[in-house]
Amino acid sequence: MPIINIAVAAEANADLSAQIAATISELTRLHLRKDPTVTAVTISYIDPQHWFAGGKSIASQQTKSFWLDIKVVDGTNTKQELAAYVEAVYAGFEVLLGKIHPESYVLVHEVPAAAYGFGGKTQEFRFISGKLQSAA
Repeated sequence: MPIINIAVAAEANADLSAQIAATISELTRLHLRKDPTVTAVTISYIDPQHWFAGGKSIASQQTKSFWLDIKVVDGTNTKQELAAYVEAVYAGFEVLLGKIHPESYVLVHEVPAAAYGFGGKTQEFRFISGKLQSAA
């Protein structure tokens, strides 16, 4: 059930967006064990002339860049899983975009289950409901 927001320093492209969403959803499934059927991905594009790293535009450095921000419930992933995810996302973007600037980022927000949810229900509610149903 994660929400994943991605900014990409590249020209907007619907086919690329579909490839990014599919790749990131799969990496999120593999490394963080998140169900892709309840994973949401948003992608925005920023002109590489207006994205700066190290004081220079990405365009002038002839690279691409990205910023991935994902929210997951705290305590559901290990440090090793999170580290593997960050590494896999970076590698995935290299495949999708080509040369990636090293100042490209992945941020995993681990948020409390009581403060995060979808469909009008928190993840804590879903957890407790599941426990009650299996006890019945």
